[in-house]
Amino acid sequence: MSAVERRLADLGLTLPDVVPPLAAYQPAVRSGVYVYTAGQLPMVDGALPTIGKVGAEVTAEEAKGLSRVCALNALAAVKSVAGDLDQVARVVKVTGYVASATDFAGQPAVLNGASELLAEVFGERGVHARSAVGVAVLPMDAPVEVELIVELLG
Repeated sequence: MSAVERRLADLGLTLPDVVPPLAAYQPAVRSGVYVYTAGQLPMVDGALPTIGKVGAEVTAEEAKGLSRVCALNALAAVKSVAGDLDQVARVVKVTGYVASATDFAGQPAVLNGASELLAEVFGERGVHARSAVGVAVLPMDAPVEVELIVELLG
């Protein structure tokens, strides 16, 4: 077990299996020292625990928790191509999409779930640049989607 996975266990979390692609793409791709993940939905055991728009059917607090699940799924995708999460030198960028009700403007707070998890797991190496984008709809009517760019050790 890697040090990162021990840290996850200390937080009461387990790295899930990689979520199988829903279409014609790979969950993660390595290019040089960088890993780019596909957008990860908050899938748990092959299903979305909640669907709908944040600010309507889904509360901001629920969506924040779901963004943590997305980040965990993204870490599983990173591991699938890096071999070991201890190879992560830095989380460079997080992009998050929030399926938002028309009057919902709290996307940054929702994405804090993913950002806070990455900082808890990696410390300073997990502090990153980020975009939080509100969208009309996401695949499978998911409330949130998160993608990562990470740099691996040389």
